[in-house]
Amino acid sequence: MSTPDTSTAAEWPLWEVFVRSKSGLDHKHCGSLHAADPKMAIQMARDVYTRRQEGTSVWVVRSDQIVASDPADKDMYFDPMEDKVYRHPTFYRLPGSVDHM
Repeated sequence: MSTPDTSTAAEWPLWEVFVRSKSGLDHKHCGSLHAADPKMAIQMARDVYTRRQEGTSVWVVRSDQIVASDPADKDMYFDPMEDKVYRHPTFYRLPGSVDHM
């Protein structure tokens, strides 16, 4: 007699983890983990991704709550920006005192 496979029904939701390493920097995606709820996800993210105290802030987001553009729509979203050079200020020189830009 075999038992039915219930691993997918009982599996905890997947969470995406973002860590900010220093104040003033943006959060970076550093991985994913399974957790039962937001509090557990934060605790597990802290334990797994900031073991050496390298983070100042942790975000967790349920993977099923993330909405992303379709790669097939790349032209519609990104190509029209290439003709607007004023949106890409690469010709500006920043002073040395400006960090994290």
